Amino acid sequence: MDIKLYEGLMLLALNEEKGTMSGAYIEYSVAAAVLAELLLLKRIQVDRDDKDKVDVVDDSPTGDKVLDEALEKISKAKRRRKLKDWVSSIGHIKDLKHKVAEQLVKDGIIEIEKKKVLWLFTQKVYPEVNPQPEQHLRHEMRRLVLDRPLEIDPRIALMVSLAQSARLLEQVFSKEELNSSKKRIENIAKGEELGAIAKEVVAAVEVAVMIAVMMPAITAATTASSASTPSC
Repeated sequence: MDIKLYEGLMLLALNEEKGTMSGAYIEYSVAAAVLAELLLLKRIQVDRDDKDKVDVVDDSPTGDKVLDEALEKISKAKRRRKLKDWVSSIGHIKDLKHKVAEQLVKDGIIEIEKKKVLWLFTQKVYPEVNPQPEQHLRHEMRRLVLDRPLEIDPRIALMVSLAQSARLLEQVFSKEELNSSKKRIENIAKGEELGAIAKEVVAAVEVAVMIAVMMPAITAATTASSASTPSC
């Protein structure tokens, strides 16, 4: 798979015809994918001896704007943080989704268009112009889950995990396929099918899943608290 993990995730989130994005809390899953790429590139590592804090191994530019912005953010931080903290922090990078989309535009996979919404607001949309990378990604994800190959591409396994955290598997599989392959997908998401892939990468994906599950409850609790606070 030539495209990066975060690019693949964004392609699954984009509606090919409308150019709009779907998925739940996609920023956090994209952030986990960015961290996974940095871990695979050995630009960062997790210190298991110090509460799983993240250390920068190599802060030289990767040539990828999205990865470089995240790497710079980590390297310039005043204090070391855990992976889960960096998922949240990177997920809050301004216009993260659009920066990823711009990277895909640069690669000639999608293009940027602007359209009017309610004749008042301008919205950016990203229709797909080269469907081959996404088609290949979908094919490999389906093959991993449905065909159960003996040799597993760790990047495809990570894509399945990331897509599950962003609730994007429905874009790749039918409801019947998801129901019949539920156990298989759970095993992949837990890293049981990844073999020698770095545990740090699996941890980044698990953090994205945790945040995706927790965020609705946190948001609801915050809203309820604000509503119950009497105004002065």
